[in-house]
Amino acid sequence: MNKTGMVHAIRRILLILVLIIPSYAFAGVQEFMLENGLKVIFIEDHKIPIANFQIWYKVGGIDEPAGKSGISHFLEHMMFKGTPNYGSKVFSNMIQKKGGMDNAFTTMDYTMYFQKLPSSEIQLSIDLESDRMKNLLLNQADLDAERSVVMEERRMRYEDDPKNILREEVAAAAIKVQAYRKPVIGWMEEIAAITRADMAEHYGIYYSPDNAFIIISGDVNPAELMPVIRKKFGVIPPAGAKIKRLKTVEPPQRGERIVYRDSETAEVPSIVIAYHVPRFPDKDSNALDILSSILSGGKSSRLYKRLVYEKRIALSVNADYEGINRDPYLFSVEATAAPGKDIKDVEKELLDEIAAISAQPPTKEEVQKAKNQVESGFVFARDSSFAEALYTGMFEIIGGWKLRDLYLEGIRKVTPEEVSDVARRYLTRENRTTGYLVPKKAGK
Repeated sequence: MNKTGMVHAIRRILLILVLIIPSYAFAGVQEFMLENGLKVIFIEDHKIPIANFQIWYKVGGIDEPAGKSGISHFLEHMMFKGTPNYGSKVFSNMIQKKGGMDNAFTTMDYTMYFQKLPSSEIQLSIDLESDRMKNLLLNQADLDAERSVVMEERRMRYEDDPKNILREEVAAAAIKVQAYRKPVIGWMEEIAAITRADMAEHYGIYYSPDNAFIIISGDVNPAELMPVIRKKFGVIPPAGAKIKRLKTVEPPQRGERIVYRDSETAEVPSIVIAYHVPRFPDKDSNALDILSSILSGGKSSRLYKRLVYEKRIALSVNADYEGINRDPYLFSVEATAAPGKDIKDVEKELLDEIAAISAQPPTKEEVQKAKNQVESGFVFARDSSFAEALYTGMFEIIGGWKLRDLYLEGIRKVTPEEVSDVARRYLTRENRTTGYLVPKKAGK
């Protein structure tokens, strides 16, 4: 071997070492970083010969420019319309022919595409996803056709669902500045106004390796797949300074806001009450999680027992806290009145129960039961390699996948006094937005 050949051989060995030695490894997770900013996370699980490929783009409703609500979700639809290499619908057909399945979804914080395949076929995902990261066609005819699909989806999920419309109205009233006030699917008029130029710009900025990460889980070998990933994704240039984050801070709410929504289709009235709260990993987030479980975690929870079982004035009741977000969001309590019952009576019982837990800490038994519910739900939700990858990605979005291991640690430390404290500080009248769904035939 001549000197030049030896130099190239050494370089190849060094490259292989870089590819197979992770920059970080912890609790079964291996992490790699490409020069263009693309992070790759592996979670090995060799129990069955199935592999999962997930690519997460750090773009959702929160990143959309004014007047373009829904463009991230719209672009998700367009990602299945083909490239010069693979035509419309070819992507999913190829996955299915290999015995796999694929799908995608958009949230306020991210857009995620995934495939589940026999582990021997996982390189197909690498080929297809690297291609559509940079080569999407965005034909005008496809854009017009898919716009109709998205608008029909909005009609079915919101316009024809009075409770979803109420939730949307409450979020828009509660949040005045921060981008969570918009629905992920977008406002109908703004969906109609999105142009191909708008879509191309959104795609060009946010569908870039430095605004994405890949998670591959299941029966996979990082040493075999990383050279392929580097070859396919490593040549895609980063967006760099083109990626701009619109950082908004919601000002404190200084008084109750009230929304009425008439409905011609609702049979009984409903109520949604929302409060501004911090997100995980804020020190109060774990106590808010436990609070929501105490209020509505099953048929033995406080709200269900009081409103549905004992008083029999509500058909359903629920408290919800979504803390795994990029920005602070809302703690909500909602209920649907039983036939013939006054929604104001339902509201009074909800607020009385909130006042009670604000004034008097729950028992240790209540808190421990809620901890068990939260922990078991968190563990059981991660009972497959796909779900483990999903939860890893959700925490990666909000600051790093290692936060997932801090979550249960925080839950286990919550005290009854902390639960009462967060209820007292956040579930207040001045921090409250209340929405009423009023059946039109019931009049005032």
